[in-house]
Amino acid sequence: MPRYRKYAPPGIVAAILLLGYLTFFPVKETEFVLVTQFGRPVRTITDAGLRAKWPFQVANYFDRRLRIYNPRPSEFLTRDKKNIVVNSYVAWRIEDPQRFLETVGEPVAAEMRLHDIVWSGLSAALGTHDLESLVSPVAAGIQTGDLLDHLTELTDRAALDRYGIHVVDVRIMRLNLPEQNKQSVYARMRAERQRIARQYRAEGEEQALSIRADADRQKEEIVSAAYKEAEKIRGAGDAESTRIYGQAYSRNPHLYKLLRTLDTYKKVLDDKTTAILSTDSELLKILMKGEAGAK
Repeated sequence: MPRYRKYAPPGIVAAILLLGYLTFFPVKETEFVLVTQFGRPVRTITDAGLRAKWPFQVANYFDRRLRIYNPRPSEFLTRDKKNIVVNSYVAWRIEDPQRFLETVGEPVAAEMRLHDIVWSGLSAALGTHDLESLVSPVAAGIQTGDLLDHLTELTDRAALDRYGIHVVDVRIMRLNLPEQNKQSVYARMRAERQRIARQYRAEGEEQALSIRADADRQKEEIVSAAYKEAEKIRGAGDAESTRIYGQAYSRNPHLYKLLRTLDTYKKVLDDKTTAILSTDSELLKILMKGEAGAK
């Protein structure tokens, strides 16, 4: 038996395996596969499963999942001539494998192209906004969301047309000031807050004066009304007292006179009082003559 016949079956098996390896290839759910023939794209496969190609063709695999690119922090100038340092991120994925392969070829090169697009877009966008519209204590005054939405749209359009890349989102992670500008900016912020505090204090003092003046006016009105009512009640009481005295006197003038004289004794005489009176004094009549002196 010739020697080549001895090795023919294993060689045939090896050739079949090699042919199968060069012909069939798997496609995952997370991948695109671009089949090329001598460097020229032939077809793009997006569905998962086992696929076949000619042995002389090449299967190029591309991850279709979302990627996050963090460009290095860059310094930009706002419309009001304020320098800011922006740290951003870009969420992207491959949308057109053929264009991606023809233009950039690999993710690292794609991110370099994205960096250029995002940097120029941020520079143009931030140059049309003041710093107060990007950083503000009042949420309604911040326009960063609209700015970044518009930038995402422009970046996606440019990246898709040029490189077959779909930009899902562009966002700012951190916005800071250059180190050499921080102290002057902080000083201006403190001065502005002090000015606002002085304004609030002045407005508060003005309101306090107005409240105190109104309270004093209300106090005078209440006291005046109370005094008027007290005088009215006192007058009514005096009139009622006079009426009662009149009624009592008309019923028994002698008894009334006697009681009034005794009341007068209680008020003006005590154990330490010394009174020198004439014999015809009205006060001595009762003391000298008793009840007959009251007549």
